[in-house]
Amino acid sequence: MKNPIKRLYDWVLSWAGTPYGAWALFLLAVAESSFFPVPPDVLLIALVIAIPLKAFRYAVICSIGSVAGGGLGYLIGWQLYEIIGKSIIDLYQLNEAFQKVGTLYDENAFWAVMVAGFTPIPYKVFTIAAGVFRVDFTVFIIASIISRSARFFMVAAILYFIGPKAKIFINKYFNLITIAFIALAILGFVMIKYLC
Repeated sequence: MKNPIKRLYDWVLSWAGTPYGAWALFLLAVAESSFFPVPPDVLLIALVIAIPLKAFRYAVICSIGSVAGGGLGYLIGWQLYEIIGKSIIDLYQLNEAFQKVGTLYDENAFWAVMVAGFTPIPYKVFTIAAGVFRVDFTVFIIASIISRSARFFMVAAILYFIGPKAKIFINKYFNLITIAFIALAILGFVMIKYLC
């Protein structure tokens, strides 16, 4: 019987040939930047592998969605923290780290957003915190555009230039790659919890 995660991967990959793949990527990027735990890189990778010629188009869609989601996270922190934002932070058990993010913003908001936007650190914590701690919105958006675009364009470029070999590699080492993605996600949460 096929691994359920592999079935999910195949199902996600099948979106690439439909008009819904790009929309799904956009919505996942919005959700991940503001409240959802699954990074859009997974779907971005699947779509680029399926249609390499659209690699950079998908990177643009993912970047726009992620920055829009960052704006939504900022709004949640700025206006809806007690109603929604606090529940999101509580869900991920990052209350202490959340306060430390505020300190990072006091030191250098631009670089704090840049690092969070490019690394596996949970970006949603930084977007919500930016609203709570009243980070200059222009600074926040510029840093988000640069860091999120750099991340997604890097993924797209690597897959574009590797091409079909990437699909063969992913199919062959799917279980290990899944473990690596989970480990990176956990590492991101650990980083924000203990290093911030």
